[in-house]
Amino acid sequence: EGPVHLTATFQQAIDARATPYLTTQLNFGSGDNLIAARMEIQALTGHDDGSTLTPDIIATLELPAANRSPEQVAALQNYFAQHDAATQRLRIDLANAEERLAVLTQEFPCMVMNVADKPRETFILRRGDYSQPTVKVSMNTPQFLPQATGEQTSRLSLANWLTQRNHPLTARVYVNRLWQMLFGAGIVRTPADFGAQGEWPTHPALLDWLAVDFMEQGWDVKRTVKTIVMSSTYRQSSATSPELRELDPENRLLARGPRYRLPAELVRDSALKVSGLLTPSLGGPSVNPYTPGDLWREISHYGSTPATAQTFVQDHGDKLYRRSLYTFWKRTAPPPNMAAFDAPNRETCVVSRPTTNTPLQALVLLNDVQFVEAARAFAERILSQKTDDRAHLQWAFLTALSRPATDQELAVLTRALARERQRYQANPSDAHQLLTVGESPRDTNIAEQEHAAWTQLASLLLNLSEAVTRN
Repeated sequence: EGPVHLTATFQQAIDARATPYLTTQLNFGSGDNLIAARMEIQALTGHDDGSTLTPDIIATLELPAANRSPEQVAALQNYFAQHDAATQRLRIDLANAEERLAVLTQEFPCMVMNVADKPRETFILRRGDYSQPTVKVSMNTPQFLPQATGEQTSRLSLANWLTQRNHPLTARVYVNRLWQMLFGAGIVRTPADFGAQGEWPTHPALLDWLAVDFMEQGWDVKRTVKTIVMSSTYRQSSATSPELRELDPENRLLARGPRYRLPAELVRDSALKVSGLLTPSLGGPSVNPYTPGDLWREISHYGSTPATAQTFVQDHGDKLYRRSLYTFWKRTAPPPNMAAFDAPNRETCVVSRPTTNTPLQALVLLNDVQFVEAARAFAERILSQKTDDRAHLQWAFLTALSRPATDQELAVLTRALARERQRYQANPSDAHQLLTVGESPRDTNIAEQEHAAWTQLASLLLNLSEAVTRN
């Protein structure tokens, strides 16, 4: 309680002659607090010494070093550690590590379900109007499906019914989703409809076997995925012949391996993995990696929680390179670099995503901060191999595309590398500008022009169709 004083200072001085009128906006708190608050705002002008140091620190610095007390020396060291740009990365890493430790060791709230002593009565509503109840209904499963064992009293009863052995639909739907994830299309190609209006399975016996095996092995997802990816069907090449394409254009007979563009999350994760930037830790809170502009402002209301925040605040350190699974996802504003690759906005539930091929995707891969930085880090990995250019190119090609390069491909890459070297030797400032993209530290032992040339070559490899396609 009581009066609160806030002083907001512009980052740059405002010239009153050039800017006779000025509008500013301060965002804080929630909408309710703003409505109830009584505020008085005063605009002050004057001169600033340009220093962000506190008066006591300035006074200490003005003293000769020999006259400073141990307490003053300690205060200077502490202020330097907390504010200087040279220690900024260490502070970020320390804060991220402390947060990680807290997540792993401290208690955290968890949602639980509690069953009411007297369940709420439920009625069929006339025309869906809650004020017009008609027939009272009870909790049970549809009569035309296998009946549940025991009394239907909770969501746990429904979960047990969904996974009982004489109810195979759940297992069939799930293994079909796994098949769709790995092959690009499910055994049933209408994953949202397994009913009479859905498409018939291309391999009914295979679907039955996978579903039964899934249930018999304790619903072990990892084991089922391993079974599929180790099969000879999955390990086939996607190469085909004109005759086979004419006979089976959609590969329904599975005579060749699947070929499809990776989902949005895996496009980003793949680039981070190849570059060596990917943070391997599992679990923990969501993160805010690079995002262009402040996209939340147009679609958010005032609030103080991550879900209702109006301003996007980017994370730093290893949080920028966590798997896309942990990216904070505002429902109406998905991350732009993933939305370009057909990631849904999550306003509705989808069981399959469209797969498009647009110029905007190439624009993201070539210019988005995350991918440019990944190319720079990948170039460092390439140059860390103590070999010649040809061996560097072969190693880079194998790492990015999981296959050795042909002689023709090596010739193209060699010409591209020579072109980029010539370009950056003639324009050193361009090389420096390219290498400043992204927050990860750069290996300064590598000459800037050489590093920039290999960065462009790494970007070329990460932008190949094979790099974002499951072949």
